[in-house]
Amino acid sequence: MITGSCLCGAVRYRVTGTLRPVVGCHCRQCRKTSGHHVAATSAAREAVEVTGAVTWFRSSGSARRGFCGTCGSNLFWDGPGEYVSIFAGTLDGETGLRLAGHIFYADKGDYYEIADRLPCHDGDDPGLTTQAAGASPLAHGGGQG
Repeated sequence: MITGSCLCGAVRYRVTGTLRPVVGCHCRQCRKTSGHHVAATSAAREAVEVTGAVTWFRSSGSARRGFCGTCGSNLFWDGPGEYVSIFAGTLDGETGLRLAGHIFYADKGDYYEIADRLPCHDGDDPGLTTQAAGASPLAHGGGQG
């Protein structure tokens, strides 16, 4: 079981299922909400149990973003489908996860370079965002909402 929380601890969560490898999203919305880019994993919605009050912001017609209303920590990206994205920096302790690649590279900030030699895709890449050991296809779609 994996656990995580916001900075102040008012919102906590636990995941009892499989997590997708981490994907870096450089879309404009992820950059605006995080101040840089987002590194997110994903889990089946029914495998994520949240305690505390998540504040939701409808960022597009198809997605919303969840954060702590007290400390402002970005926690979740929730779009269509059976999976919810979880911001990897909010996970507690060792996860065993690895960064698998980057999406929306074309939107990245001009002040940094990506030099990790992982796949970089100008837009979304379902082949990258649907990776998961032993799980069904996942959806991130960070640039869409």
